[in-house]
Amino acid sequence: MEIANRTLTVDVIAALTYWPGVIWGGQKNPPDPVDLTVLPSFFNEVLQELPWWNRDWQISHVEPGLPLEIDSDHHGHLSTFTEVAVPGAVGSGGGEILPFIAKVGFAGDQLTRFQAKIGDVALGPAVAPAGQPEPHPFARVLTGLMDLRGIPVRAMARETARSMSTIHMLRNGRRNPDPLLAQEIAKVLGIGCVGDSGEHLSASAESTDVVSALSISVRSENA
Repeated sequence: MEIANRTLTVDVIAALTYWPGVIWGGQKNPPDPVDLTVLPSFFNEVLQELPWWNRDWQISHVEPGLPLEIDSDHHGHLSTFTEVAVPGAVGSGGGEILPFIAKVGFAGDQLTRFQAKIGDVALGPAVAPAGQPEPHPFARVLTGLMDLRGIPVRAMARETARSMSTIHMLRNGRRNPDPLLAQEIAKVLGIGCVGDSGEHLSASAESTDVVSALSISVRSENA
């Protein structure tokens, strides 16, 4: 699904930034009402670009969104884009209704991200070409942090006692990080590892925790 270079209308932006349940400095409280009915049409348009999307299913209802990130130059919270989660419902021609939530990111009037979750299934644009497996999310975070710190593949391989091919595969997402390797990489990157509290964690929890720590570090260093 191609979302780049899609321009949002003024009405869609107004609906996406209507947050009556949120108090923040850039918004009148309570905000003036806006027309939310433009959002179902917008979401349907985006979803119908998927070649396999069943057009019998339509977004039938949306509610005001919840901001996840707000475009701001406020000191201590710099952000160049806005991301909002918009809940609602999607229904089929046969009368079936499922919960719907869209995560929409945009900078100015340009759509930068769109992810829809229908029931318990998340839909969104792929990173890898058609027919290729999606890379593990650890890959992008690891690559970003290594580049930010100026750590070459050879040095990471040496410090973790792994082959350079292993590090290359982690960086391009063709290998999943096991908990021990993820912890060793975190130490080389200077990030506190899971397990420091002495608590016993499962292998899957450890991997998830390290990935989360690496993700937070990338965000903070890019701010």
